[in-house]
Amino acid sequence: MARKIVHLVGTGTIGEPLIGLLSDYSGQLGIDEITFNKNTPLTGDRSKVSDLIRRGARLSVSPEAVDGFKSIGLDPDFTSEEAVERASVIIDCTPKGSGHKNKLDYYDQFRGNTLGFVAEGSETGFGKMYARGINDTALVHGEDQFIQVISCNTHSMAVLIQTLALQDHPDDNLAAGRFVIIRRANDISQDSAFIPSPQVGKHVDETYGSHHARDCAGLFATKGLDLNLFSSAMKVNSQYMHVVHFSLTVKEPTTPQKVIDQLDANDHIALTEKSTANQVFSFGRDHGHYGRILNQVIVAVPTLQVRGGHEIIGFAFTPPDGNSILSSISIAEWFLYPHSFEEKLQCLKELFFSEV
Repeated sequence: MARKIVHLVGTGTIGEPLIGLLSDYSGQLGIDEITFNKNTPLTGDRSKVSDLIRRGARLSVSPEAVDGFKSIGLDPDFTSEEAVERASVIIDCTPKGSGHKNKLDYYDQFRGNTLGFVAEGSETGFGKMYARGINDTALVHGEDQFIQVISCNTHSMAVLIQTLALQDHPDDNLAAGRFVIIRRANDISQDSAFIPSPQVGKHVDETYGSHHARDCAGLFATKGLDLNLFSSAMKVNSQYMHVVHFSLTVKEPTTPQKVIDQLDANDHIALTEKSTANQVFSFGRDHGHYGRILNQVIVAVPTLQVRGGHEIIGFAFTPPDGNSILSSISIAEWFLYPHSFEEKLQCLKELFFSEV
């Protein structure tokens, strides 16, 4: 039997915790080896690379960077191309645009010996859109080899739509979905791109507004649904968490208690009485896997309201990349274990919270 190897490209805000989580749970997930690629030998990154190696992951770098890494005390196991060639599944966590470039430069030539290729967030068009628990039934073995895991905020939107509008009436219960994405300026690990004050975003799509609703509609389109969605986005001068304001108009009447019961029944959703991002973020830091909450979204219960029996309104917190990390692991397991990936993923249930 061929060894099951997952290779990750990039060690940023998604790549680093994903490599660590896969390394820690590789045995339970049935993964024989985790490898990861790092582009530049930086002394400032040496500590995190060393720790990922300590946890069992193996380093690959480009041939021209080998000496640079050795000069700072890091000895790569593979060149970048060697790591790609021997991998069963490749997860690309590089910045926007790099996934498409890597697909053209590397991945296309290894289609024959690789089960699947996964790109994160912004790589629209890389492959079929995917979010754990939303469109798993739309995946087709032997056909879907390239997958785009949607962004963290789009995950939050999608699971709210699925749970509150489509769970009991999967075809036509959503009349309209309106969202405002209140984004953190940058990740707590990043020094660049911080802003001094709230910054509003442009509506780049006439039909959907920001890319979040467009991507969410694309996700549900894989299930044959054409949803009426619109989103706006803005950034605030915080590094803690994104916040989503949602308004879902449903055709079938509902009540506040039914909404809470629906949310509580979905183990991908956490509920909270907290009203500030710092308190929710602090809970993740103290109780999550290396600070990460893997739930798709965290709904602030005190903000929930049902207007006129049909419009569900509230605020929710988006876990910083935790939902994207979960979907990345899920799709990797789908490639590796097509008939038992659901069973394999149960080892991660201990990392989910019903309440934050």
